[in-house]
Amino acid sequence: MIVTVTLNPSLDKTLRVTRLNRGELNRAQVVRMDVGGKGFNVSRALLALGMPSLAIGVMAGGTGQALAHGLTALGIEADLIWVEGETRSNITLLEADNGVYTKINEPGPTLSAEAVQEIMHRVEQRARPGDLWVFCGSLPPGAPADLYACLIQRVQGAGALAALDTSGAPLCAAVTALPFLLKPNVPEAEELMGCALPTLADQVAAVRSLQARGIRLVALTRGQEGALLADGAAVLAVKPPLIASGSPVGAGDAFLAGLVYAWSQGADLADMARWAAACGAAAAAQEGTGVGQRAEVEALFAQTCVEKL
Repeated sequence: MIVTVTLNPSLDKTLRVTRLNRGELNRAQVVRMDVGGKGFNVSRALLALGMPSLAIGVMAGGTGQALAHGLTALGIEADLIWVEGETRSNITLLEADNGVYTKINEPGPTLSAEAVQEIMHRVEQRARPGDLWVFCGSLPPGAPADLYACLIQRVQGAGALAALDTSGAPLCAAVTALPFLLKPNVPEAEELMGCALPTLADQVAAVRSLQARGIRLVALTRGQEGALLADGAAVLAVKPPLIASGSPVGAGDAFLAGLVYAWSQGADLADMARWAAACGAAAAAQEGTGVGQRAEVEALFAQTCVEKL
């Protein structure tokens, strides 16, 4: 089973304007609402590929209720932990004239010590040998910086595997727990390495350094330049085909979903890279926090190039 964990989900609102005029009235031409939060996005992308998952999330207030209904409508099985406060709403402003995206993210509800303990307990109850747990996104206020590290230790101690996609202090703390799969982008890898990684050679060295710590599978996303994927035996560079511009929001989550999907199917490293890149590209072609359907992903998979470094 694939289990995604979203500790700080959101209701994602995308507004499209012709151009953002600061200090003036701006009228939205298009408004779109999506279930958001990185782990929920992974579950959505997996479902589009035909793979169900269990989505564990922390919810609060009326926005949390709306998200819960959204997950049900999508057909995603969820195990929700309810806390005090209000689930956040994140806003993306798209300027149609120049293609510029501006994101405004709320902090989310503040977790109590009791809520943190309930999260730990719920995850520990669910952990089973052979499952893959996908821990994604920021931590809400009140959560200790080592919460992901503690959760990774518990699920992997139960015989499951853990994948991680986060940033900042939670990323630095969680790497010490040695997740099975790590998906940083270049700025996050620079934070982990403590130095700039301006060249491909620098980035390859960073991937190998992370694997030397004991992380078995590392995917370093490089924006429009694609990604690096390494399993200890090889480092591959993957670059997706050019796509019609949509929204980059959630594309990294779809990339991770493609990686998880391919791994679960027993794919080799090259096909794992192709599935991941194709899923990311298909999502980036959608409006809002969209995910590509399987037919779109398969078409992009056939056009995706992989090179061994």
